[in-house]
Amino acid sequence: MNRFTLLISTVAGAAIVLTAACGGAAPAPTATSAPAPATTAPVATTAPPSGNGGGDAASIGLTLVQSNGCAACHSIDGSTILGPSWQGIYGREEHLTDGSSLTVDDAYIRESIVDPNAKIVEGFQPNLMPATFGTTLSDPDIDAIIAYMKGL
Repeated sequence: MNRFTLLISTVAGAAIVLTAACGGAAPAPTATSAPAPATTAPVATTAPPSGNGGGDAASIGLTLVQSNGCAACHSIDGSTILGPSWQGIYGREEHLTDGSSLTVDDAYIRESIVDPNAKIVEGFQPNLMPATFGTTLSDPDIDAIIAYMKGL
């Protein structure tokens, strides 16, 4: 196998793995159904944070993060995977690829889930996060994920 074929095979394999990791989880539970069990072994397997998150909402958020495969791309320990780490993200100033900056708040997190390519953090690539979470997650689901992220 020549180098070019090996390179193409490696890139194609990585793309398949990333697509499966970031978007292949079971559909998110709605506010009226029981949370789905985790289908992957995500990084975020600790108890919900005790910070300024919302208690029960943060617990639901953790379950949603696990069942939707978010931890495949976002760490909670400050390390970089494919997307920004969520450690200390709430209230942090982020610099964007368009040269602007913002403070991470509820509105920014919601927009990043619903329209992940709207604002890209410097150092990260667009089109990596599935754009389907805006339709598969309900508003209460997104609120719970935000509550979880606030405590990290």
